[in-house]
Amino acid sequence: MATNHTILEMRSITKEFPGVKALSDVSITVLAGQIHAICGENGAGKSTLMNVLSGVHPSGTYTGDIVFEGEPVHFKDIRSSETAGIVIIHQELALIPELSITENIFLGNEPGKRGVIDWVDAKKRALELLARVGLKDDPDTQIKHIGVGKQQLVEIAKALSKSVKLLILDEPTAALNEADSQHLLDLIRGLKGKGVSSIMISHKLNEIEHVADSITILRDGRTIETLNIKEDGVNEDRIIRGMVGRSLESRFPDRTPHIGEVFFEVRDWNVQHPQASERMVVKNSTITVRRGEIVGFAGLMGAGRTELAMSIFGRSYGNFISGQIFKDGEEIHVRSVSEAIAHGLAYVSEDRKALGLNLIDDIKRSIVSAKLSKISVGQVVNKVKEYEASEAYRKSLRIKTPSVDAGVRKLSGGNQQKVVLAKWMFSDPDLLILDEPTRGIDVGAKYEIYGIIQALAAQGKGVIMISSELPELLGIPDRIYTIFEGTITDCIPTAQADPEHPIMSMTSATKKVPRKRPRPRAGP
Repeated sequence: MATNHTILEMRSITKEFPGVKALSDVSITVLAGQIHAICGENGAGKSTLMNVLSGVHPSGTYTGDIVFEGEPVHFKDIRSSETAGIVIIHQELALIPELSITENIFLGNEPGKRGVIDWVDAKKRALELLARVGLKDDPDTQIKHIGVGKQQLVEIAKALSKSVKLLILDEPTAALNEADSQHLLDLIRGLKGKGVSSIMISHKLNEIEHVADSITILRDGRTIETLNIKEDGVNEDRIIRGMVGRSLESRFPDRTPHIGEVFFEVRDWNVQHPQASERMVVKNSTITVRRGEIVGFAGLMGAGRTELAMSIFGRSYGNFISGQIFKDGEEIHVRSVSEAIAHGLAYVSEDRKALGLNLIDDIKRSIVSAKLSKISVGQVVNKVKEYEASEAYRKSLRIKTPSVDAGVRKLSGGNQQKVVLAKWMFSDPDLLILDEPTRGIDVGAKYEIYGIIQALAAQGKGVIMISSELPELLGIPDRIYTIFEGTITDCIPTAQADPEHPIMSMTSATKKVPRKRPRPRAGP
């Protein structure tokens, strides 16, 4: 490790926002040709530090020094950092869905002469870049027609087009399945072999342990320590201890379930794809949920988990074909989101920023928005009740913010997720559907959200939890439904499950749900 020269030093970086010191005297050193990880809880300052480095927060808005390739640098914007060879790929990808792969790769950097774009040359170069990242799609394909994993590869191809020397990846695998994640990590390793250094922010500690050469841990806006992965014998527990300041004896809170009778049932549910009418995204699905029960949905990306959940929640995805929903033994009709809410259903989207929150709104309005009737007289919102209700959730869910008057866009990912949970908890649901509730948040915030989910179940509510993380599915739900190509293939009591069982059922349609319902785990 000592043979590598230093490519980047950030010295004593301090960055303040109104009422908040996001970074306090933070320093990191990155060696050339290596993968340097940055870890910390949500709100620790990781993304802020990278925004300082990449010019999102320009020189003059922070104190401290940045030295890149031995020279002090003062980036006034993203373009100036990219010119130097530093390219950042944010968790929310900066791609335009309606444009082609080629157009996205060279957006703002189009090849040509005298103001005329040479699209023949652009496509030729795009093909070369796509080959470097292992993407075989036609460069004329619109971004909206490729999956998130491939979109990540387009972002890296875009970075390579700018002669990147230092690549910053903010949660690059958060939205990817295991296969796409592995391909992306292999690509990052391959770039390292070609001399491209990387800084990687990730909450997936197992990935950090296996792909990074060194790691800097931040906590509460300060540098805690920098470790050499191999020399310091770093493992997941060691990283967690640095992040949260203590060891987590268990990744999941203890729970003794108290499961009642079936109160919610979906029978023979069939839904078509919204654009391709010949494609069924949900096929003859039947599920049940008991009071006090947490039910998991497992499946590969694109298997139909989200499509099933959204179609149940007021037919908010696809074209409904047939099926019935029963609550407390009576058939109910949920033909719209408002009808779903009226029947006591709630849905926390996997994309909190696009579908869960209005990012220009403040915290208090976000929390009460799903059921304004609770704090209104006629058509007028009672501002005192709005504040009291949102402040109560701020305290009970430990949302880290100085005030509920603050904008939700200023919160970390974990705290934004808590606001979304608070919004739907405020609506007093009987059934809460959680789609990837811990995606993109740190291990400490995950533990808190697990506790919230368990507390809701303890109140006698039903919870459906969609997750791509197998340990999470085995650690939190009482039963797991596995889904393959729109079909429910199995129903597994987690008390009897091993990791191989759900994986087999997630990747094959051969096994069907047993007719005999599994018994819930008994309470005391």
